[in-house]
Amino acid sequence: MGLFDIFSKNKKEKLDQGLDKTRENIFSRLGKAVAGKSVVDADVLDNLEEVLVTSDVGVATTLRIIERIEERVAKDKYLGTEELNRILKEEIKALLAENTVNDFRSFGIDSFEAPYVIMVVGVNGVGKTTTIGKLAHKFKAAGKSVVLGASDTFRAAAVDQLTIWSQRVDVPVVSQGMGADPASVAFETVAYARKHKIDVAIIDTAGRLHNKVGLMNELSKIKRVMQKQVEAAPHEILLVLDGSTGQNAFEQAKQFTAATEVNALAITKLDGTAKGGVVIGVSDQFKIPVKYIGVGEGVDDLQIFDRDAFVDTLFDR
Repeated sequence: MGLFDIFSKNKKEKLDQGLDKTRENIFSRLGKAVAGKSVVDADVLDNLEEVLVTSDVGVATTLRIIERIEERVAKDKYLGTEELNRILKEEIKALLAENTVNDFRSFGIDSFEAPYVIMVVGVNGVGKTTTIGKLAHKFKAAGKSVVLGASDTFRAAAVDQLTIWSQRVDVPVVSQGMGADPASVAFETVAYARKHKIDVAIIDTAGRLHNKVGLMNELSKIKRVMQKQVEAAPHEILLVLDGSTGQNAFEQAKQFTAATEVNALAITKLDGTAKGGVVIGVSDQFKIPVKYIGVGEGVDDLQIFDRDAFVDTLFDR
């Protein structure tokens, strides 16, 4: 079984269920947008713009989508409203396909000498630690060894929660407790991974945004000390965003991409919200690939983001 062989029938069902609220929100609004219309005209496009914006796709990305559809309308001369759903899917897929940094059909960890180091960032409450636990579970299921690093030492609860997840998925955790130097914990985690020949080291970090300069300095220090153990570390800086916060996720992405070199995104809690359009907008606006999406609370409900499957599920009844 491949590391990313996750879109089995069961996974597709989970994706369908997880996006149900967003899909119903979009379709109910689309129905109103084309009510009484037989062709895609200016009124339909204005209404479609409102549908996308209110579905948390974001203004800038919405305008790009509308421009693409306007070009189709001008080229094809006559487009019926019954074709709007198909056109939407095609144009959103094309938009997302432009972000070709990495389609993540593989973790890429085999391209690096072990350990592959992932530094996870994000504000408190977005599901950061839970995402780390689920990632560890997936790596283990794929036959990879994993160690976790409790570098969010600002809160005792964060250290405790990561320890609980390490026990749940049966992987070691390196911890120095609350108040310890986060960089020291990260250093020891990577050193542990090297000593024990562990494939993947996942480092948790504090989720504070009240002082952007302090956050930037802390994350930079963590990176520097890890590089004393593994020169290329961290190979991946994964920003976790809460999909249910809608436009607030954009602001968090803006803050963290300014503070550190984020190169992958995980968007969680999509199963409990109608704001799943944020996945499209964040991916487009920040040109950072969405790598994972959370579509449920179970340990297996963190999925690799497949843009085609996502868009098909979002716009297919």
